[in-house]
Amino acid sequence: MSSSKGQRYEIFDVFAESPYAGNPLAVVHGAAGLDTAEMQAIAREMNLSETAFVLGDAARDGAHDVRIFTPSHELPYAGHPTLGTAFAIREACLGGETDALVLRLGIGPVRVEFARDGLVWLSAPRATFAAGPDSNLVAAALGLSPDALDARLPLEVATSGWHQLLVPLRDLEALRACRIDAAAHQRLVRAAGPGSLYVFARGARDPRNHICARSFAPDAGVAEDPATGSAAGWLGAYLLRHSALGAADLDVRIEQGYEIGRPSLLHVRARRAGEGLHVSVGGRVIPIARGELI
Repeated sequence: MSSSKGQRYEIFDVFAESPYAGNPLAVVHGAAGLDTAEMQAIAREMNLSETAFVLGDAARDGAHDVRIFTPSHELPYAGHPTLGTAFAIREACLGGETDALVLRLGIGPVRVEFARDGLVWLSAPRATFAAGPDSNLVAAALGLSPDALDARLPLEVATSGWHQLLVPLRDLEALRACRIDAAAHQRLVRAAGPGSLYVFARGARDPRNHICARSFAPDAGVAEDPATGSAAGWLGAYLLRHSALGAADLDVRIEQGYEIGRPSLLHVRARRAGEGLHVSVGGRVIPIARGELI
C-alpha cells in the first residue's frame, strides 16, 4: 500500500442540516496512482458506508473521474458520494466558483449543480423498475407482519447498477418497527437476489417534510444507511409514475436516519420530460475533517 502514502482525504456529512448528522463520506484526492485493491482496503479502513476516490484534480473531457467503494465492494453509482465528492472537487480544485460540474462514475456521467441556497443537486440516472418479490417474504425480512405494508402501492425493484427494493409501509409506526430478521432476509435474498431494502411511509416529524424512509443493506455490509440519495431519487420516480401524491410534478422532502442518530434531509424533485422522467436529488454537504494517509 506504499502508493497511498500522503494521500489527502476529507470527511463530509451529506444530507445533513448540522454537523455530525446526515451520511458521512470520505473523499480521497489524487487517487490515480491507487489500484483497485488499495482503494478497497482504504474504504474498508474508513469503514463508512462509502468512500470516494478522485482520480485527478482536473477534469478529463469535461468530467471528473471518480470511483466509489463500500467497505466490501465497488459501486457504479451512489447518491451521497456523488454530492459530497462534487462539493469536495469544487472547493479543493475549482476555488468554489463553478455552478455545476460532471462526475464520471461507473454508471456514466452525472451532472451536479450548486444552488445559491447552499443545496447541492444531482441529476439522477434513470433506473429500470420491475415487480417486487412476494410481500410475505419482504415483511418477514423486515420483522413485520404482512399488514404493515401499504397495499395501495406495489413493491418494486429499482435497478441502476444496484438493486433497491422500494417497500411502501402503512404508517410511521410500521417504519419505526422495522428490524432486519437475518434468517428471513436470507430467504428473501435466495428468492429475489441481493440488494437494499428501502422502506418509506407518508408523514414526517417536521410538518414541512413529507416522507420518512429507512434503508437496510446487509449485503453491502451496511446494517442501516443514514441517507440514501440513489433510492430517494428512484422513490421520486416511483411516486410520480404511480401518481401516489396526486401531483403532476413532485417536490418532496424526505427524512431518514433518525432511528440511528443521524438525522438526514433529502430533497427530491421529479417531473415528466417527454416520454420519461427527470429526477433531481438535493441536500446540504458539511465539511467535518481532513487529513492524510501515512
